Amino acid sequence: MAHSNISEEEEWMILSVRLDKKERRLYHLFAESEEPILSVHEDILIRYRLTKGQILAEVQIEEIRMEDERYRAYVLAIAYLGARPRTRKQIEQYLNRKLFEADNIQYALDRLEREHIVDDEQYARQFATSRLKNSLKGRRFIQQELQQRGVSKEAAAEATGSLDRDVELASAKKAAEKKWRSVKGEPIDRKRKLIGYLMRRGFPSDIVKEAIKWIDQNGEDEAFEEDDGLLLDN
Repeated sequence: MAHSNISEEEEWMILSVRLDKKERRLYHLFAESEEPILSVHEDILIRYRLTKGQILAEVQIEEIRMEDERYRAYVLAIAYLGARPRTRKQIEQYLNRKLFEADNIQYALDRLEREHIVDDEQYARQFATSRLKNSLKGRRFIQQELQQRGVSKEAAAEATGSLDRDVELASAKKAAEKKWRSVKGEPIDRKRKLIGYLMRRGFPSDIVKEAIKWIDQNGEDEAFEEDDGLLLDN
């Protein structure tokens, strides 16, 4: 966005308004200079009724410039969201990469939250439910993923704490069954490896224990030694 060197005393008359050749809905406002005195989003152009012949003082130009950057941060965040939900932190990181000023980023984020376009708690619930069904990972792993995406520890814990235990057990069984085929060694060693695998995928110990028993009953090898508790209490 171009910044003109204009004194406090001067006023500028808009002599022409031109649409940017590359960026949709971006307009350049020219006075006497070859450089635009303002470059604004179409919605800001309409809001401030910026037309040929209008006279602007420096204070007005600075006010419009600030409002335009705030609004463009908001619009860009909306576009970034698209069909995919994102956390407040993810949007903040994206706008930072676009080099918006911190105050304008916070304005955009606060507005998105007020309008319920960004809702980290809702995001956490939807993400946790989807990951549990589709990723073969347990609630502990999913909670870490949520926190990595900028969801607060409390919101992540609440979202994963409300997950359906039966769905998590089904996911653990599926993960165990898939892994069991490739685990090598004696039955007890295979069992230890499988337990470690399921724990690393974030399944709680009680879920792991049930999944192991299910493999014991349904797997190719008929028997595990009866030491589930010993292995899981380490």
